[in-house]
Amino acid sequence: MPEVSLESIFDSYAVPVRRYLHRRLTNAADPAATADDLTADVFLIAWEKRQDIPASEPLPWLYAVARRVLANHRRRRTEVPVADLGDLDAIDEGDPAVLVCDDAVLVSAWQRLSPRDREVLRLAAWEGLSGDELATALGIGVGGAGAALSRARTRLAEEISAADVQEAPVR
Repeated sequence: MPEVSLESIFDSYAVPVRRYLHRRLTNAADPAATADDLTADVFLIAWEKRQDIPASEPLPWLYAVARRVLANHRRRRTEVPVADLGDLDAIDEGDPAVLVCDDAVLVSAWQRLSPRDREVLRLAAWEGLSGDELATALGIGVGGAGAALSRARTRLAEEISAADVQEAPVR
């Protein structure tokens, strides 16, 4: 596989990788600084494994590395898992995560999803990954990624329906 320019990959994808990490670090003492450090770790690994970076779609590969870096960070720090809809003031106002979190029904439904379902939906919706890209980021086959996304969407719809029914006013 031809080697890709890490400089061009960094220039193109450092910001999306940092945002990906920052959104998952709301419980960290300093989410911005931690996201910066972990982004540097992701690109250090990218440098070491630059021959493995797919030239056509490097971002999903970088997200897969970022997921592992974040998991290792949490194990080292023994952090409590990230509250998925934590401190929204620390997140860019243009971020889709901010735009959807004003809906109490959605927040309630989102919190009842499994961490796996939330991650699959975030990668597809917030990070904008397609089927092949989602498979790469999750480290599974395309069929498995499609099935995981379909199941996660179904579960979210079920949770929204359940939350909506619970919040409906009694007449």
